[in-house]
Amino acid sequence: MDNISMPGTPGSQPPSSSIDGPSGVEAQTVENQHNEQPPTAVPAKKRNQVASRSPVRDHFEAIKDTNNVVVKGKCIYCAKIYHCETKKHGTSSLRNHMFSCLKNPHSKETRQSLLTFQAVTSLTDGQPTVGEIGTWVFNQESIRRALVEMIIIDELPFRFVEGIGFRRFIAIACPRFIVPSRWTISRDNLVVYDDERLKLKQLLRGSSHRVSITTDSWTSIQRINYMVVTAHFIDSKWKLHKKILAFVPVTSHKEKNAVLGIIYCEDKVSSHEMYCPYLKPNLVVQDSLKDCDSSVKKVREVVRYVRNSPARLKKFRDLADWLSIEQRSSLCLDVPTRWNSTYLMLQSALTYQKVFESLESDCSFKFDLGNSIPDFMDWESVGSLVQLLKCFYDMTIRISGSLYVTSNTFFTEISDLYCLLKGMVEVGGPVGVMGKNMKAKFEKYWGDVEKMNLMIFFANILDPRDKLEYMSTQFNHMYGEEKGQTFYDKVVAGLAELFDDYSTSASSSVPSVPVPSVPVSVQLTSASSVSVGKPQHFLKSQIKKQRLESGGKKQTELDMYLSEGIVEEEESFDILGWWKINSARFPVLSKLARDVLAIPISTVALESAFSTSGRVLDPFRSSLTPKIVEALVCTQDWLRKQNTPLCIEENLEDLERFEKELSGDGGSGRSLGSTLATIPYLTV
Repeated sequence: MDNISMPGTPGSQPPSSSIDGPSGVEAQTVENQHNEQPPTAVPAKKRNQVASRSPVRDHFEAIKDTNNVVVKGKCIYCAKIYHCETKKHGTSSLRNHMFSCLKNPHSKETRQSLLTFQAVTSLTDGQPTVGEIGTWVFNQESIRRALVEMIIIDELPFRFVEGIGFRRFIAIACPRFIVPSRWTISRDNLVVYDDERLKLKQLLRGSSHRVSITTDSWTSIQRINYMVVTAHFIDSKWKLHKKILAFVPVTSHKEKNAVLGIIYCEDKVSSHEMYCPYLKPNLVVQDSLKDCDSSVKKVREVVRYVRNSPARLKKFRDLADWLSIEQRSSLCLDVPTRWNSTYLMLQSALTYQKVFESLESDCSFKFDLGNSIPDFMDWESVGSLVQLLKCFYDMTIRISGSLYVTSNTFFTEISDLYCLLKGMVEVGGPVGVMGKNMKAKFEKYWGDVEKMNLMIFFANILDPRDKLEYMSTQFNHMYGEEKGQTFYDKVVAGLAELFDDYSTSASSSVPSVPVPSVPVSVQLTSASSVSVGKPQHFLKSQIKKQRLESGGKKQTELDMYLSEGIVEEEESFDILGWWKINSARFPVLSKLARDVLAIPISTVALESAFSTSGRVLDPFRSSLTPKIVEALVCTQDWLRKQNTPLCIEENLEDLERFEKELSGDGGSGRSLGSTLATIPYLTV
């Protein structure tokens, strides 16, 4: 029993067959396996090529290699090619291009905006520059439009876009921007002109104000006579506007009238009536220079002598430093036909009088100039002339403003000028002779009150600081009591008549509401029901009727305005702001004031257009067509900021160059300062 053990238990021995080797079926199987040949290796099954599931590939055309594997993608919009092999590159480059592709119609929806800080320059000097947060998205067309506007406003040549420096700047600032050619810029200039011209027409059509039209002509270096047509108006927000309507070539005065007719028919000025000012140049100051012609010529010669040589100019400045003369202004040469430039030349020359006197010890100075050196009497004469011209110069600056109305002060300036000339005559001597000649020229233009336009007096009355407070005294002082009082009554009656015309137009423009017919019985019933407890005012009605029959009339807006006290004089007073505030009290009279105050007094607005066109048509761009010239000049005026004042103190060297180029052409050598004018009230 002890020698017997169960299989699988510890200490039991396995069968002998399992130890000695295989037996039975197992042994046969092992033998067969050794006799058989090793099996052939079966290749592993390859996975199918999986197409990309990215929606980005829908915007690209697949480019495959010889093994039919997609390695590149071609944009279906702009045909640009990018590597997009799945294992090497992926779809990142395709996705980035899809968002930035300018020809992709979905790019505007998927493009990400960038935050920007847009600076806004303050209008008041000394105030810090403020800004606002905005968004920016790359847009080829917007940048191209801004580029065209920059070329127009800054008077740059079309070839500016093809410059190496500009293209290098764009490559760094905005590499994705495609710089157009100068021919494209030229075409875009006409597109911007048409767009801005349409905006101006819509502005004038949608307004109810009248427009004042001024015209003048200018001859270019092409020997083409251009005519500029400028509109002046005050909008519904009581802002003064000056817009150039046309800058077209003309050959005769008849053609000028035709241009005005075409502008009116094309509705550039809408369907409103127009004021056409006839500007008369004031030659009073220019004639006064003839009395001091010899002294002025001597000063002009010594100034030209110093300026003609850099060595002389350096010696002159060194001498001024040695004499401790503050160089507040440099020597400037005048244009003889422009009295304001002559005034600036004489004013600067007087500052350096001691320097010129010191130069008399220089042998070359005496030898070159000879008798053209001014002596003591010449300097005294020039000094008196400068004091006189300063009054006219300051007056010219006041009436030549472009950001404020000027017609309301014109009559006051005329009366002040009369007092100045009268005082010169009373002084006697050379000044008295000069004043007498100037007074004769003054009376030629403003001596006959019957020929003066009533608009200049209406504008003065519509100034709440003046009204009729001083006009009667001014008329009596200038024209005598009898003649002055007669014309004063004529002015007051003319303003009342003009106000009646505006009142009639305002009442006719209000649509009448038809009153439905009501039976008599209903009328009696309604009247009895409404009149219960209400006084009948029989006595008041009878008194009003008697007053009307006896010649009395209802007080109008004009009567109310004139009966009120005048506004005190203040430097910060804004006449348009006053009328804007009081337009609710004077609805009809405010419309009259808006139209009258918009009339310009000076020709500075016209001269500024000629100055711009002179820079546009320089010797390097003299081949521009009249159509391109009109587009450049007009569009620059329309795109310019309204709060940018026009400067009449232009560069005198440019004025001298223009004067030499345009010598002998009528109408092109007018003075910027000699602009006092009378303005007829005409309706076209």
